[in-house]
Amino acid sequence: MRFVIAMMKHETNTFSPVPTPLESFGGRHGVLFGREAFNAYRGTNTPMGAFIDIALRERAQVVIPIAAEAFPSGPVHKDAYQRITDAICSAVEEGCDALFLDLHGAMVSEETDDGEGTLLERIRGIAPDLPIAVALDLHANLTPKMVENCTVIVGYKTYPHVDMYDTGAQAGRILIQALRGEIKPTMAWGNRPMLPHTLRMGTHEPPMKDLMCMAREAEEDGALSATVFGGFPLADIHDAGLSVVVVTNADQRRARTLCEDLLNAAWERRADFVYHSEPLTNSIARAKGYTEGPVLLIDHADNCASGGTQDTVAVLAEVIRQGLKDVAMAAIRDPEAVARLIDAGVGSRMTIQLGGKMDMPSIGMKGEPLEVTGVVRKITDGEFTIQGPMYKGVKAYMGRTVVLDTGAVEIIVIERNHEPWDLGVFRSVGIEPTTKRYLLLKSRLHYRAAFLPIAKHVIECDGIGVTTSEYSRFRFIKLRRPIYPLDLEAFGP
Repeated sequence: MRFVIAMMKHETNTFSPVPTPLESFGGRHGVLFGREAFNAYRGTNTPMGAFIDIALRERAQVVIPIAAEAFPSGPVHKDAYQRITDAICSAVEEGCDALFLDLHGAMVSEETDDGEGTLLERIRGIAPDLPIAVALDLHANLTPKMVENCTVIVGYKTYPHVDMYDTGAQAGRILIQALRGEIKPTMAWGNRPMLPHTLRMGTHEPPMKDLMCMAREAEEDGALSATVFGGFPLADIHDAGLSVVVVTNADQRRARTLCEDLLNAAWERRADFVYHSEPLTNSIARAKGYTEGPVLLIDHADNCASGGTQDTVAVLAEVIRQGLKDVAMAAIRDPEAVARLIDAGVGSRMTIQLGGKMDMPSIGMKGEPLEVTGVVRKITDGEFTIQGPMYKGVKAYMGRTVVLDTGAVEIIVIERNHEPWDLGVFRSVGIEPTTKRYLLLKSRLHYRAAFLPIAKHVIECDGIGVTTSEYSRFRFIKLRRPIYPLDLEAFGP
């Protein structure tokens, strides 16, 4: 048999000013093809890793036309989307017995609001009967085109996403059984008019924890798979928001019943999906009261893994203003500052305008840099292997990286966006995170996978950025309306 395995992953924040050309996809060496992609993802905690293992077990010929993943940012450039999708479709046109796709589910390009659905529709036009397995992120915005143009969809059940391999394995297993004629996958899907806050989608606590328990119970009760997608709320497209897909063996009625049960349970808990923040000054003041560290300070409004610029400095400025000491920060993206600091060299004392290089017109904000003075302590190439559990085994690449030590704060300054979801962001530059009193992280919830086990306290800091939970800052145009909680008056008490 000939199996085509491909990756196309991007969570598009349509409010983000960060561009997404083809160069944004991939690490140091960019987009990967063929044997390079095989070697990079075999043995990793990713759906691609699982798909490769399945193909090898089935003794199939493995064809990987492309593996392309970029950090969340603005709409994918037209030529980048075309290049990636053409590679996948060309491989299918050459003929194959099955297609395994590692997708995100919230890609928006300059030419389509439904990046994954448009790709799948195109593939179906090429190969109408091709068995297709799709692994999706928990934050996928599920659309009719996605469901109608594949054989099986399975999504992550954890956030942070530590079950990526398991998700790929589940989707792949179902497809293999279908190929053998052992089962006939039947899908039912739906959504509810609700736009949950990302900070309320963590599967470690209710309400999402409860919904995932229901999904697992459905699988124990005979469903081939059941997935609750929290959705990605910062994509201004019609279908953004919470959805559910259930797969059964040739039992459409059962699939529909289980799907509706999950959707109804989510709707009943809709108020629990709304995040309420506290003023930034209060958060930092509260942090000062903790004597034992590490204390995690989470700068969630500027999370690059949701499309943030990763260069706003409001939380850092407040940390400095209130006099916190023994702080390590990951990370500020500022290529201009990196170049200046590298030119100065290790040991040099520099005063620079840090961050604030990008304007954010979608929320009416101009970039505001922060003047800082410090010593250049370390310069690296910004590459390290993630130890996990999230993305375990994958190469991380932050671009050229510098540690600027102000005395109170060790600031990691990077060229390329990278969320600190692995301790390697610190250890790769010689900082031992377990010894610091405070760790300032530009993250939302992914930090929990690696940093929560070493943390004594966690404080969410509501700074500035295009990943803020204040929906009132955004102008939604394409989103279906009414929707909760944007239109509270439409739904009553």
